[in-house]
Amino acid sequence: MSVSNPPMAKNRKGRDLTGIFLLNKDKSMSSNYALQKVKRIFNAKKAGHTGSLDPLATGVLPICLGEATKFSNFFLNADKKYQVKLVLGVETDTYDSEGQIVAESSTKNITKSSIQVALKKFKGNLRQVPPMFSAIKLKGKPLYKYARQGVSVERKPREICIYDIKLLSFRQQELMEIELFLHVSKGTYIRSFAHDLGECLGSGAHVSALHRTEVGQFTEKSSVKLVDIEQSEEIGDLKGLENKIFSLESVMREGFCVDVSNEEGTKFCLGQSIIIKESFPICAEAYIVRVFNANGRFLGTGTLDNKRLLSPKRVVCIRE
Repeated sequence: MSVSNPPMAKNRKGRDLTGIFLLNKDKSMSSNYALQKVKRIFNAKKAGHTGSLDPLATGVLPICLGEATKFSNFFLNADKKYQVKLVLGVETDTYDSEGQIVAESSTKNITKSSIQVALKKFKGNLRQVPPMFSAIKLKGKPLYKYARQGVSVERKPREICIYDIKLLSFRQQELMEIELFLHVSKGTYIRSFAHDLGECLGSGAHVSALHRTEVGQFTEKSSVKLVDIEQSEEIGDLKGLENKIFSLESVMREGFCVDVSNEEGTKFCLGQSIIIKESFPICAEAYIVRVFNANGRFLGTGTLDNKRLLSPKRVVCIRE
């Protein structure tokens, strides 16, 4: 990709960049700050992230640029993988090391074996209560704002799944600390998991470090640190970074995909439904498919019913 990078003053609206950029977020940085930093450096007209990471957390944060923001839910709903460190015997109000200590307990009876037994109880489908310190909204107000006012409200449990969990290390020094690998479904709060594990062990626990290594198909290997982005900006060369932007064509070609002719693709992008000749499994209800034209261009998503009627849901803007 070869795109000029004029100063913001010369192009207040920004550039029409489209794709997914993988940022490796630093600790103590909010996801929104990271998003705005990337948006400014690339001078992108539109940008959004695919689910925030706590300031304490580090790792993979996919940032959608341009038309990709329309499809952020595909990445928000993806499985995620983490490496997490937990301190046992200390419980905090935020369920992590940035909160206030609310309880302390002895860990002398906790062994590596007892931890492994407890972890088995968390593998599979679970109902998890989100933490009070979260961005979930109640009556238009984030829960963390209620928490900061000392107000606790009832939270409905959510259906989640922990696909895999491994104990990576076990250390007993001044405090007992364990390190885990977690592969989880969308909507899983690692801080709530730490709190629940602490209750299961009878000791309390909180997250002391959290690193996200994967989001769906995106891995840490392809992510870029903010310091590297800033260095490229300083020397006025963002071409290498722009080449790291994943195109929608490269990331959306999975699951149910439908290929249409260029003529049909134009109709689809203009909001018209079309009949698909290709054979698909018949289902009682319409389901979401990803649509590509004859040139391999990703056009958007649509609903396909049992009569093979493809109706647009979200489409990529057509530009001449």
